[in-house]
Amino acid sequence: MTSTGPNPSPQPIIPTDSVALIVYVLYFIGYFTGITAIIGAVMAHIQVDTAEPMLKTHYQFQIRTFWIGLLYLVVGFVLLFVLVGFLVLFWWFIWSLFRNIKGVLALNEHRPIADPTSWLFG
Repeated sequence: MTSTGPNPSPQPIIPTDSVALIVYVLYFIGYFTGITAIIGAVMAHIQVDTAEPMLKTHYQFQIRTFWIGLLYLVVGFVLLFVLVGFLVLFWWFIWSLFRNIKGVLALNEHRPIADPTSWLFG
């Protein structure tokens, strides 16, 4: 049997913007499990190089959210011994929650992250 025309490259099973949304969802679930945030970070690292420009900003934002958040968590847990760690961990929670919500809202509106390399809120 012959095809009726040229076969373009195969379409992905999951649209790439859905993959970015899945990473955000995994980050939200990561507040309760931890491991899903690692899975989300791996997915973002895999997708960032081949993503279209708008989605690339989201993947960069997600990657930085993971690594900077991990730094906050390590510092917070170390500083728990001097009781300042509670403040650092509280800051991490508010900071990461705000970044994830901002990312989901921007993705929903098909907008790029304005400053994906920001240490604050992008």
